[in-house]
Amino acid sequence: MTVAVEKTKEQVLKIAARMASAGLVTGAWGNVSARVPGEHLYVITPSGIPYDAMDKMDLVVVDGGGQVMEGERRPSTEIKLHLAIYRARDDAGAVMHTHSVFASALAVAGKPLPPVLEDQVQLAGGEVPVARYARAGTGNLAAAAVEALGQANAVLLANHGLVGLGRSVEEAYQVCLVVEKAAQVYAWASLLGGAAVIPPDEVRALREMFLTSYGQPGRQARGRFTP
Repeated sequence: MTVAVEKTKEQVLKIAARMASAGLVTGAWGNVSARVPGEHLYVITPSGIPYDAMDKMDLVVVDGGGQVMEGERRPSTEIKLHLAIYRARDDAGAVMHTHSVFASALAVAGKPLPPVLEDQVQLAGGEVPVARYARAGTGNLAAAAVEALGQANAVLLANHGLVGLGRSVEEAYQVCLVVEKAAQVYAWASLLGGAAVIPPDEVRALREMFLTSYGQPGRQARGRFTP
């Protein structure tokens, strides 16, 4: 495989370990993938292997149809979900699926996460919608997620968890972290009497600012993200 594939594998492996360390997943659940720059290939975590035991050889390279091009392991059971998002969103460089507690609680309750925090708006794009229920690993789930996602960068999967995407693996990870934090804040604020929501014009302005003038010049263009 190419240098680009090997670099993408390294990025996926590192971010998967960080995802587990941050408590966004438990055991071998959840998954991460990334688009290989300049190639019609994707690197994805394998099915059923705990993150603390995973190494680069366990990662799987697939094409746009899900055919395994490199690797001895079976790809994540959510491969259809990942590939459906890549087909629908040219701006997606990476996809992360987590089972974090507060985001999952909203998914179980069937409640979208309104735009309550500025960093949530900047990274996720505004409200985080809830996709209709469909069984894990199915084409129906992939279709439901894409339908609900639209142009947002995060979507809750009913009775399941959270999906975040970004231009890089780092950005996808930050989306999942920030959405989980916002879900916690929203839950606590609701108990305290209610959560104030950021107005739509401010949502648009915050997102535009993030995309055009946040961070250091050139860093996001090279696939690196620094919050």
